[in-house]
Amino acid sequence: MKYDYSLYLVTDRKCMSAATLCEAVEQAIAGGCTLVQLREEETLSADFYRLAKEVKCVTDHYRVPLIINNRADIALAVDAAGVHVGQRDIPASAVRKIIGKEMLLGVSASTLEEAVKARKDGADYLGVGAMFPTRTKSDARRVPFRELWAIRQAVPIPIVVIGGINRENSALFPGRGIDGLAVISAILAQPDIRLAAAELKNIFAHALSLKHVE
Repeated sequence: MKYDYSLYLVTDRKCMSAATLCEAVEQAIAGGCTLVQLREEETLSADFYRLAKEVKCVTDHYRVPLIINNRADIALAVDAAGVHVGQRDIPASAVRKIIGKEMLLGVSASTLEEAVKARKDGADYLGVGAMFPTRTKSDARRVPFRELWAIRQAVPIPIVVIGGINRENSALFPGRGIDGLAVISAILAQPDIRLAAAELKNIFAHALSLKHVE
């Protein structure tokens, strides 16, 4: 199955403007989000499971894939499209054994070495960052653009960039083989979530069309 990574929403209930997460996700999808990653790191397992089921009802309705952050067990329990893991989570190779060959596996990487290993361990796509300072992960390692380009040249799987992505910098990535933008607060924290998503989607698509013309 081919996935559209162009606008990849990562959830964080601490920074959203909507009353509920399901409402926020629905608005973001209406604005053009093409993948949703449920990332609720401080949520108890039972609550995370219930929340995943609720959010999946929304994503299923709009036929948008749902990715579960870190928790392969919950991803399997709710029949999500895949799992995303970071460098401090269960190793990607172990997750691949748990979820099998069919489910999508994403891995966070901030260095060329991590990216190459992730691909070797069975990753289907990479989340590379943090590209810019971000309030949602203040301890995230910054990735220089030269490292991003090195990763792109070395690893053939799709790449989404994450970390401080917003309207001002989202046009910097098209034309260099980057498949999409992973966004949290630039969508969820905005007064109009649907409009914020639509604007980011349009900026990325417009910049990509200009690069193709060049």
